[in-house]
Amino acid sequence: MEFAAFAERAGEIEAESADLEIVDHVTALLEEANDDLEVVARFVQGRVVPAWDSTTLDVGPSTCYEAIARAAGTNVSADDVEEQLAEVGEIGEVAAGYDFGGQQGLSAFTGGGADDLTVREVHETLTDLADSSGSGSQDRKVDLLFGLFNRCSSAEARYLARLVLSEMRIGVGEGTVRDAIAAAFDVPASRVERALQVSNDYGRVAVVARDEGLEGLDALELEVGRPVQAMLAQAGTVTGALEDWEVAAVEWKYDGARVQLHHDPDGETRVFSRNLEDVTDALPEVVEFADEHLEVSTILDGEVVAVDDAGEPLPFQEVLRRFRRKHDIAKARENVAVRPVFFDCLHADGEDLLEAPLTERHARLESLLTDEGLSILWHTDDPAAIESIDAEALEAGHEGIMLKDPDSAYSPGRRGKHWRKRKPDVETLDCVVTGAEWGEGRRATFLGTFELSIRDGDEYATVGKVATGITDEKLAELTELLEPHVRAQDGREVDLEPAVVFEVGAEEIQTSPTYSSGYALRFPRFIGVRHDKDPADADSLERVEALRKL
Repeated sequence: MEFAAFAERAGEIEAESADLEIVDHVTALLEEANDDLEVVARFVQGRVVPAWDSTTLDVGPSTCYEAIARAAGTNVSADDVEEQLAEVGEIGEVAAGYDFGGQQGLSAFTGGGADDLTVREVHETLTDLADSSGSGSQDRKVDLLFGLFNRCSSAEARYLARLVLSEMRIGVGEGTVRDAIAAAFDVPASRVERALQVSNDYGRVAVVARDEGLEGLDALELEVGRPVQAMLAQAGTVTGALEDWEVAAVEWKYDGARVQLHHDPDGETRVFSRNLEDVTDALPEVVEFADEHLEVSTILDGEVVAVDDAGEPLPFQEVLRRFRRKHDIAKARENVAVRPVFFDCLHADGEDLLEAPLTERHARLESLLTDEGLSILWHTDDPAAIESIDAEALEAGHEGIMLKDPDSAYSPGRRGKHWRKRKPDVETLDCVVTGAEWGEGRRATFLGTFELSIRDGDEYATVGKVATGITDEKLAELTELLEPHVRAQDGREVDLEPAVVFEVGAEEIQTSPTYSSGYALRFPRFIGVRHDKDPADADSLERVEALRKL
């Protein structure tokens, strides 16, 4: 498929506002993709690799700007590109404004010239770019991108630049591609959904749906070593859970970081984060645990918890120190020890368990593990018993409890009512909104992540970001409210003058070097806009420090 044809379809999709029509356009694109279907199904979402693959292009904005500038001509610099971006606000628009194709250089080695650029060539070049590392790798990345931009038309450059910086912004989300695969190849969307859950690869599922139909989709299974999205929880109450299920499964909610363990006793053991990043090297204790306790191939869901010398849990911030460590792991391990706790079993000894009820999955987990590393699951219909379990969890230094439907299947990537987290909140804070980010997919036209600040004397100090608890309708209202206060924009990021105050709830206030206040709101959630308050009335650093001490 020519990349120009892909760009043309992407332009049609971007110009469409109705969801059903967008699905129709994506359906047509998949039908036209032919041998490039696997790549096209990813490109249309702004992906270069499968969702389960943590490989990144590792291309910063400056690298992309340099490549665009070189392809645009000798009179254009990377600074010129950045200035244009500040004025226009979107990298695709900037790239589309240049006349490419006349420059010479290393594009000769990447197939540069007058011949038409193809989707396959773009994918192969971006794959080479992702593989570039070590000394001189940044120069090589610029060369490879230059070779692509040098062959681009205006429309092609628009979507190449967005693809490189993961800012496709054409309104295509995962559900859109799922429905388009179903429509293009005449298979039920529910079966496509199941295939996506076990494979976490839209490109592969699209090809299987086209070439093997329903039988092929149903044959797809989990693979040890290929992570799937984690099942998620929503906030809930004990009363609501017992009304819905009669009996609730209850377990402690640990103050740790989510991990997915993939263990092959005859092969490798890999550990993945909630975001599907491979964190195996950073967590050797988890690998050692698997090698010691697991005798069959398994995929387990759980958390790693930082612990002190006595085995008592440490704050979540300590776990992050381990996750982020790339070098000198042995020293990091001496400073911060971690232990895994597993609460679900997705696969065991060749058998997929996603569709099995929670009680069966946990029973299989108990057959694999002893008390060490195993999260206890209680079953009760007594609110007083649940309160007691909650109190014990808090007393032990954990976050609270999880309430789960005993009969529920495991639904990767879903935040449904089958898992509910019950944790105490701190008092709400009134925070000034000082920045935001444009959303992605169907939320691309909305501001979707909001930077929160508190008063610090006459200035404002950041204390976190909030993106949860906000409906599409509310996002549209907030975008309309905040847009008049935009001071500057850099890509998706927007700088806002202090004008609007949000009421925000959070589960905890932590010390943090990430934000200028020195504190961070853990799991902040949007409650509402304080139309009755000006920024001068927002909460102060002093109040945050006081709440931290409670």
